[in-house]
Amino acid sequence: MVYKTSTSAFLRQCPAKPGLRCSARRAFSSSRLLQSENSPSVLIEDSDHGYGFVRHNPRPAKPRSNGLTEIRGPYYSAMGKNYLSDVLETMGHHVDGLKFAGGSFSLFPEVKLRELIDMAHEHGVYVSTGGWLEHVLTQGSDNAVDRYLEKCKDIGFDVLEVSSGFLSLPQDDWLRLVDRVHKAGLKAKPELGIQFGAGGDTAATDLESIGTADPSRVTAMAKRFIDAGVELMMIESEGITENVRSWRTDAIQSILRDVPMERVMFEAADPAVFNWYVREFGVDVNLFVDHSQIVQLSCLRAGIWGMADTFGKIATFRPA
Repeated sequence: MVYKTSTSAFLRQCPAKPGLRCSARRAFSSSRLLQSENSPSVLIEDSDHGYGFVRHNPRPAKPRSNGLTEIRGPYYSAMGKNYLSDVLETMGHHVDGLKFAGGSFSLFPEVKLRELIDMAHEHGVYVSTGGWLEHVLTQGSDNAVDRYLEKCKDIGFDVLEVSSGFLSLPQDDWLRLVDRVHKAGLKAKPELGIQFGAGGDTAATDLESIGTADPSRVTAMAKRFIDAGVELMMIESEGITENVRSWRTDAIQSILRDVPMERVMFEAADPAVFNWYVREFGVDVNLFVDHSQIVQLSCLRAGIWGMADTFGKIATFRPA
């Protein structure tokens, strides 16, 4: 068995971003036991008996501190134990996290939800809630928040998403929620974005009429989250690469000028979008995609497949 280390952030001054504290690149993962038999070597990394002789970008062993791939669980389609088993038995080496969109997990029988979470942990995959805390907040009760956190911890979630895409929430209140999540023994993963009303099923025309925020609002809040001990933040795609007339790549560059890349994960559940992220920022960019896209993204990270602008062009230089 390989024991996966705790992911409590050790904060230090970040040389890449003066004045901003960052973690010592600890792994963002489940702290559960990882059974070695559930993490067999993959053929592309087997030089003796597989295809290791073919040029590729090696994938570091889990738990990883960057280049994370989080996949969406049940949302557009149902997912049971057999379905998830197929995904993780074949591609588990390439999956770091599993996220249940919104409050989708609340619709499961508890025993079935626990089965999925336990299976993810067996494959060294952390499990995250979606942004359902927003809905819980509308109950207007501290007790509702505490009961929600307690139940998520009891069921086995590792990470709790803290978003406010649909709520106007004061920044200090957002930080108090993060602190409450950490005290409950969970990792807080705030979701940040420039589009109010993002994260649901709102039509693009409706989002456009609402307008977008300046990216500086995202970076300012991200810095406060890092100071509060947050290890990883999700950047919402809507308003940037989703439901827009043209991509706001300027917003992405603005965020990364002030926030270390290893501290953010970009929502990129579209092949053209994650192709762009890997082309622009390399294999170490953290990405959230649909579970149906894990093979395509993994081929791109490995440098063994791609689109016209990335085929044979994604490389690394990491001498032993």
